[in-house]
Parts: sequence; C-alpha cells; structure tokens
Amino acid sequence: MDILSSPVIDISWLDLVGAAGLILLSVGITRWQGTRLAGSFLLGGVRTVVQLTVVGYVLVYIFNVNQWYWVMAALLLMTVVATREAVGRQDSRPSILYGITGLSLAVGSGFTLFYVSAVVVQVEPWYNPRYTIPLFGMIVGNAMNAAALAAERLAAELSMRRGEVEAYLALGADSAEAAREPVRSALRAALIPTLNSLMVVGIVALPGMMTGQILGGVSPLTAIRYQIVVMFMLAGSVTLTATLVTIGYRRRFFTTAEQLRLRPE
Repeated sequence: MDILSSPVIDISWLDLVGAAGLILLSVGITRWQGTRLAGSFLLGGVRTVVQLTVVGYVLVYIFNVNQWYWVMAALLLMTVVATREAVGRQDSRPSILYGITGLSLAVGSGFTLFYVSAVVVQVEPWYNPRYTIPLFGMIVGNAMNAAALAAERLAAELSMRRGEVEAYLALGADSAEAAREPVRSALRAALIPTLNSLMVVGIVALPGMMTGQILGGVSPLTAIRYQIVVMFMLAGSVTLTATLVTIGYRRRFFTTAEQLRLRPE
C-alpha cells in the first residue's frame, strides 16, 4: 500500500490522556530534583488542554462563518496578547513600551502576513481564515519572542555601556550614534535564534508545521515547500519587528537634550 495514501491516524480524547503521561513524567523528574517547577509543569499542561480546546472550537466557528471582521478580530486579539506577553517579560515595563511593542508587532507581523498571503500563497479571499489565522499565529508568536529579547537586551546593554554611551554624547555624538553598539547587540540577540533555525531546519529538526502536514497526509514535498515559505516569513517578520522595537525603544532612553536615562519614560 502507498504510504502517502494510507488513512490518517485519528487521536481520540482518551489517547490524549495517555499523552498526559509525558507531562506527569516531567512533573515527577522536576519534583525529584527539587527544581520547584513541578507545579508549573502541571499548570502548563492543564492550560495547554483548556486553551487549545477553546481555540479549536473558536476556529471552527470562525471557519464556518467565514467573515472578514471575525478574522480581523482574531488577529487583533493575538497581537494584543503577544504584546502583553513580550512586555511582561521585561524587568522594567514603562507604559510606552506597550505602545512600541504593539505597533512593532502590528507592522512587522501585518506586513509579513500581507506579503505571504498576497504574493506567495495568493490566498482567496484575502481573509481566508484557513490560511490567515494559522500563518499569523506563527508570525506573531516568533515576532513576540524577538521583541521581548530585543527590548530586554537593549536595556541591559545601555546600562552596562553607560560610561561608553555618555562619553560619545560628551564628544558631540547624537543618541543614535552613541547607542549604535547597544542597538546592534540587542538586534543580534533577538535574531540569532531565528538564524540558528534557518541553519539547521530539516537536518536537526523537522518544524511543527511540516510535521503536522505530513501526519495529516500531505505529501512531504508539498509540506517542505510550505515550510520553506514559513521559515522565510519568520525571518522577515522577526527582523522587521526587532528592528522597530530597538529603534523605537532606544529613543526613550534619551531626553530631548540628548542625555542618557536608564529608566525610560
């Protein structure tokens, strides 16, 4: 029998109970080692089941009604949650960072989704939830991580290089020039995980989307082409979002008189 034409193996709710044994394994090991993460693993497992189940039913509804405003509402909600999560990872959370991060995620993820949907996949209609929502989820999820890394690293670099930055300012450099190296370091920190993924994809790891498509009965060659698009779109969205965050956030570390302040307003 052709393996590609064989029926897809269905996973029942009872099968998921068996899969939960792996979470219990993690709980047992972390408790044994005294890491104090056992409760977090247990809570994470419960939240995973609840959140994905709710999302599944919501997506079924959105797919059935197939209206652009429901799709846009879903994308907006995803952006808002991603913004809160990215800012929530920071030691310092000035209110302006929510605006900078949210705008950066909206621009970076929105542009990437538009480009992939209109130019590459050529989705019809443009709001087709079957493509738009999953693609945006992957885009904004990775952009969120990049935004969090960029903001955290920029604040750390400016604090660590305070003397260097102030010396540049004293010599007549503007804030952009004085903070050039901290910005570069922040961007590198935000982009390296994505760059590493580009280097090893298909050799060290088979990404989730590609694996899911293959398990769902899609030809590996088709799954590979989609995964190439996904990797390229993630590289674009992460780079654009991280750049916007670092540039926008960097300005908040300097006064109008070009003086460094380590607590942005």
